[in-house]
Amino acid sequence: MQAVGRTDKGLVREINQDYIFVSAKPVGPLPNLFLVADGMGGHNAGDFASRFLVQHLIEYMKKQPAGTPEIKALQEGIQAVNQLLYEKASEDIYLSGMGTTLVAAVYSEGVLYVANVGDSRLYVSGKEIRQITRDHSYVEEMVALGRMMRGSADYRRNKNIITRAVGTTPRVNVDFFETEIEEGEVILLCSDGLSNMVEDSTIHKIVKNAPSLDAAARILVDRANDNGGADNISVVLVCPKGSGVRTC
Repeated sequence: MQAVGRTDKGLVREINQDYIFVSAKPVGPLPNLFLVADGMGGHNAGDFASRFLVQHLIEYMKKQPAGTPEIKALQEGIQAVNQLLYEKASEDIYLSGMGTTLVAAVYSEGVLYVANVGDSRLYVSGKEIRQITRDHSYVEEMVALGRMMRGSADYRRNKNIITRAVGTTPRVNVDFFETEIEEGEVILLCSDGLSNMVEDSTIHKIVKNAPSLDAAARILVDRANDNGGADNISVVLVCPKGSGVRTC
């Protein structure tokens, strides 16, 4: 397995509130672990939230017994850290209202296990690109209700409003997904600083045609900045062993 991660503050934000983690090696009972968190909140609260979530989730996983199923470990770990983050926000006025998105992935024996909260995304890129996660955002909820058209002016204006985040409530509703990974497919996790600035079709072409995994990550970040770099940009790319695509 090969895996790389890259994060950049973009061209507009003063600080980078994204935080990522990339490990192709075991983390506690998990055979590997990949995380992207996009923090929100005033002062440095967003930066604190994303870093706190990732670091404490890793610590939680390392304490879990061998054999713990992937989804069970992710579910219990995210809930535990959500509670800690919520308590931190309640105790410190400078951290009040903070929260963070999360997209987490574990790959095991041909199956990808995914958890997500918010609008950070996970894609699988092969012959085509498919989005595995569903955004927890105001615009996607309006689209689902038939009250807004995806890509409309209202959609573009309100697309940064998320409806779920880790740390904003005592318990968090997490979506989980399982999908089989076929030969030649690449796993991509990202914050909305990438997905809002680069079209899915362009992401697909870059991942497919880049000479290496590291080059693909660099080109994706550069393309987001070329298109305005309006937010922090994070991307994690994972090639399962034996993938066979040029990037790997």
